[in-house]
Amino acid sequence: MKAVVINQYGGKEELTEQDVILPELKENQVLIKEHATSINPIDWKLREGYLKQMMDWPFPIILGWDVAGVITEVGNQVTDWKVGDQVFARPETTRFGTYAEETIVDDHLVAKIPENVTFEEAAAVPLAGLTAWQALFDHGNLQKGEKVLIHAGAGGVGTYAIQLAKQAGAYVITTASKKNHELLEKLGADEVIDYHTTNFAEVLTDIDLVFDTMGGDVQKSSVSVLKQNTGRLISIVGIESEDLAKEKNIKAESIWLQPDGKQLQNIADLMAAKKVVSVIGEVFPFSRQGIFDAHALSETHHAVGKIVIKMAD
Repeated sequence: MKAVVINQYGGKEELTEQDVILPELKENQVLIKEHATSINPIDWKLREGYLKQMMDWPFPIILGWDVAGVITEVGNQVTDWKVGDQVFARPETTRFGTYAEETIVDDHLVAKIPENVTFEEAAAVPLAGLTAWQALFDHGNLQKGEKVLIHAGAGGVGTYAIQLAKQAGAYVITTASKKNHELLEKLGADEVIDYHTTNFAEVLTDIDLVFDTMGGDVQKSSVSVLKQNTGRLISIVGIESEDLAKEKNIKAESIWLQPDGKQLQNIADLMAAKKVVSVIGEVFPFSRQGIFDAHALSETHHAVGKIVIKMAD
């Protein structure tokens, strides 16, 4: 099958098209013919070699860990899925990623695509949507009526986090450029702060939960707006200063996504009910050049919503 791979770590020029043979399908796995995948920062961070200690894999490596498509084969122990099912997933993180015509996924990580959701909209969800879900609920313990601050609300993770927090009954505050305020209010943000003109730390207090996707000074300032003793800081980029959190007696936790088919199905159900939508900023074709251009856009940190890769019809 055709895949876009890297054969060594480095810049976007290392992306190359080649034929790859997948491993044999195990008894609890499904083979998915891909209709779409999407781009996440982990893709190019791994391509650059930043994660090689954590994921010490042989080359070639197929990047990408989002898939939407149709099941074409099932392992002999699979009971919940059949050939022809339209599904999406965040597969386990292996060197056989989703920049490919086909991908293998463990059956418990798969969720059904709602009838009113396209393959592109589904492919945008898994990694970003599950990251938002786990940060807010599994680790952040967000409750109805609480105030949550979501940094970088117009990004891939942020757009889902705003909607999920709103569905949980929280008061949602986010940061974004002025040009994205209308979009984020439509998604459910109660307050949108323009980070170009306003220092959020000067206008916010008594926040219950901060979801940090930025790190650095943004994270340090976030500690100051949290409630003493009960505030929670959940980050996807590591904790900069444990001491700051200790001084305020708050929980500060850095998290790493766990693929989860049941949680993904929960998000799918919200999408079926039109309570959560995918915000897709750009769609690129599945080719070496398409993925090169998609990585270039992702690396700017200014893409709105998700960047999707569409397979040929």
